Amino acid sequence: MKRKLRLGMVGGGQGAFIGAVHRLAARIDDKYEFVAGCLSSTPEKAKESAKEIGLDLSRSYPDFKTMAEEESKREDGIEVVSIVTPNHMHAIPAIEFLNKNIHVICDKPMTSTMDEAHELMKVIDSSKAHFFLTHNYSGYPVIREMRALVKNGELGKLRIVKGSYLQGWLGSKEEDTGSNKQAEWRTDPKRSGAAGSVGDIGSHTMHLLEFVTGLKCEAVAADLTTFVPGRQLDDDASIMIRMSENVKGNLSISQIATGQENNLTISIYGEKGALHWAQENPNYARLSIVGSADKIITRGGVIQHEDSFGSIRIPPGHPEGYLEGFAQIYSDAADILLDHKNKNKLLELLPNGETGLQIMKFINASVNSSKNNSSWTDLNAI
Repeated sequence: MKRKLRLGMVGGGQGAFIGAVHRLAARIDDKYEFVAGCLSSTPEKAKESAKEIGLDLSRSYPDFKTMAEEESKREDGIEVVSIVTPNHMHAIPAIEFLNKNIHVICDKPMTSTMDEAHELMKVIDSSKAHFFLTHNYSGYPVIREMRALVKNGELGKLRIVKGSYLQGWLGSKEEDTGSNKQAEWRTDPKRSGAAGSVGDIGSHTMHLLEFVTGLKCEAVAADLTTFVPGRQLDDDASIMIRMSENVKGNLSISQIATGQENNLTISIYGEKGALHWAQENPNYARLSIVGSADKIITRGGVIQHEDSFGSIRIPPGHPEGYLEGFAQIYSDAADILLDHKNKNKLLELLPNGETGLQIMKFINASVNSSKNNSSWTDLNAI
């Protein structure tokens, strides 16, 4: 029988959106078996959540420390844990499990504060276990094809990058309704961290630009705004960015853009051509080459580089997207942990601790810049 990794989960209980997403993603390619969890911060709710999803109650734990201790003692204990809690509860559980040499798959961003990020990086470096982040959009086949095209020089010397992530779900003060758990913690600096929209969706945008181009953001000049009265964190941002190799760019980030659902777009411009991609139609990208007609890249097209489309699960023309992006991260992580022959290539693709630290620097540099009249702020100074 095919070897499956024994998976646990911290967070993701009743009322939590992202926990179900992670559990579905882990099942899609049948490489994990969900066997243990601490599904809530309260023992009673954790137990009720375990009952609801059919988890063995003897392996439903009242807190993550007990879970890490008990599971590390078992011969059939978990090998991997998913951490799907609000941001302020990423670092402490991750450290606990990494210290037991249990692999960690953590929701992004890596932590809520820079101090936690540096502390977690020390443990990642000393642990025998792997640490992965679920920047799920980097799992999309067309995004990986775009990365390969850039790496192979199809666009020539890069000049400009542009990213936009527009949502409208926080256009009113949803956090005060008492019915929107996501809004409550994502707008709370004690749980979310120093930034609101920039940390939540700006982090995805920045990661995608770095992932596709292979470049790093070096400095930002940011204007963060809180438009909804009484909200504690930013809900809109305009950010100029300076990338490595003298590439320039800008980001437009908003969660109060009325009528927008999940409008994430990126464009990469070079001397020879450009690439354009939109998340709401993620199976297609447009390749523009100077002097030639535009080409459409699809999951069923002929422009295919090795590994870009290696894990397409359904026929072309049948949409793949959000869940499959998460599933790709889980699938690649499993292949690494099971020491498959493609392990080294996958290690180059998957977001890890270094990725997480870079994005944390971007988030905090953006906040600092905005507080200082949008002055240019070096990420290495964070």
